[in-house]
Amino acid sequence: MSYHEVTRGGKDYVGYDYKIVNTDGEKVSMVLDAYENFGWIPDDSMPARQFAGLITLKLKRDRKILNKMELTRLQQHFEACMDEIAALENSKTSAATMYSIIVGLIGTAFLAGSVFAVTNDPPLIFLCVILGIPGLSGWALPYRLFQLFTKKRSVEVVPLIEKKYDEIHEICEKGNALLH
Repeated sequence: MSYHEVTRGGKDYVGYDYKIVNTDGEKVSMVLDAYENFGWIPDDSMPARQFAGLITLKLKRDRKILNKMELTRLQQHFEACMDEIAALENSKTSAATMYSIIVGLIGTAFLAGSVFAVTNDPPLIFLCVILGIPGLSGWALPYRLFQLFTKKRSVEVVPLIEKKYDEIHEICEKGNALLH
């Protein structure tokens, strides 16, 4: 979200565009460095704030900056790349989580059947054991499945993320060239 504000200081008139950017803590330096290539600088009057793992950065840039349209286009491309990186990062664990939950629920269903078998009148101990084995396996396997699927997906996704970071660096180089 961004908004516009005009400031006056003595004889000189300086108008700024303001932008608020939310990012996670580990990417703050990269985001600040990248936005500087599009003419944005941190707004010292508004310090960064942290809430629920996200850091809110307040940036400003001269409204009369040269090549503003092209810089804005490059900035939007950068933001789209960052969103794609976030989606790729999330994809590392999303399928693994789904499979783990499904296996855990199936295991729970088998254990429920096992409990019903043992509480039956007369108790069906053989059926209780038959249902209990896959039930306990369904509770023991999800963590290992999560690790396996996460590792497998990470191997697929890491090269794609690296390509996106390379694309971001090219975008920032183009933006920096427009500033000078």
